Amino acid sequence: MSFWSAIVAIVAIIAFANMRMNRDKHRGSSGGAVDVDPAYTAGLEREVTELRKRLEVLERIATDDGENRRLSREIESLRDK
Repeated sequence: MSFWSAIVAIVAIIAFANMRMNRDKHRGSSGGAVDVDPAYTAGLEREVTELRKRLEVLERIATDDGENRRLSREIESLRDK
């Protein structure tokens, strides 16, 4: 192994060790687990529930076998809001 190859290998090892130490430092002692706020989680669950209800309405509008006029009326009423 030449002198320069040894230097490159040493720099690579130091860089790798530095990256591992930084990653472990940013993860903290919890091992990557994230503290989750229960109020935030509840808010997200509430929002997902509301979005699912809206999606059900949109699916019903899009897949309904009813008349085109009813679909047009519902779209117009949504635009007015």
